[in-house]
Amino acid sequence: MRKKDGAAGYLFFIPGFLFFSLFILYPLIRNFVYSFYDFRLTDLSQLTFIGFDNYKNVFQDQVFWTSLKNIIIYGLISVPGQMILGFFVAYALQKNRFGTKTFRVLYFLPVITSWVVASLIFKFVFTDQGFLNYFIMEKLHLTNNTISWLSEPSKAMLVIGFLGIWKGVGWVMVIYMAALQGVPQEQYEAASLDGCNTLQRIWYITLPSIRSTTFFIQMMLIIGAFNVFTSIYLITNGGPLHQTEVMLTWMYQKAFTEYDLGYASALSYVFAIIIACLTLIQFRLNKQE
Repeated sequence: MRKKDGAAGYLFFIPGFLFFSLFILYPLIRNFVYSFYDFRLTDLSQLTFIGFDNYKNVFQDQVFWTSLKNIIIYGLISVPGQMILGFFVAYALQKNRFGTKTFRVLYFLPVITSWVVASLIFKFVFTDQGFLNYFIMEKLHLTNNTISWLSEPSKAMLVIGFLGIWKGVGWVMVIYMAALQGVPQEQYEAASLDGCNTLQRIWYITLPSIRSTTFFIQMMLIIGAFNVFTSIYLITNGGPLHQTEVMLTWMYQKAFTEYDLGYASALSYVFAIIIACLTLIQFRLNKQE
């Protein structure tokens, strides 16, 4: 009987393992091998081993450092914004009062909205001839000149950061709402009897009780910030002059515009190592706490 159960287990395991090996493990290994070669799509017959030259070129590439800086800026804008707004929305909507279900749906709608659609809407709103400039100039009469929201790197990263916040608040809200259900109500009642106000109850009871959830959300949002691509690609395409470039858009351009797959492969592994190091640091800090 045990042999039959073991055979049945292998039958369930093998399809998933084959899928993982074929579509995830094999491309990862192949990509790692390509990172040590001068491999270009324009000439597939030429595959020259160059050792660590691609990795050296990555760290000597000014656009790489610009893209890393832009990811940090995007993360500093979007991650705290999503966490803070998501928490307070979850705290306000955690109880089943009249209208809360409607607001939950409204806050979650951006999460299921396509990144392509959301990016194009934001581009329409913030372009030089877009809705926001029209509203500021024609309705509010605050200025006679158009504001270059997407042409100036600092403003463009701010716009893309706001898009990330708008898209992510609903997801953070759902995770926090699930965590808030586990906070003992007796602690709130005892704090109320001691004269604690709402902010004190949040600071001394709610936040310590959901610390592990906060860590999970923070880790996922940081990884998500490093994976930003669609909004940058559709709104600014890395411009002007690569000043809004991020790692994934630069990797995409090197691979599918300049056809330098060897460099793109090396860049992808540098990118993966950075994310792994950040995740490890977060785990260590959370463990110490």
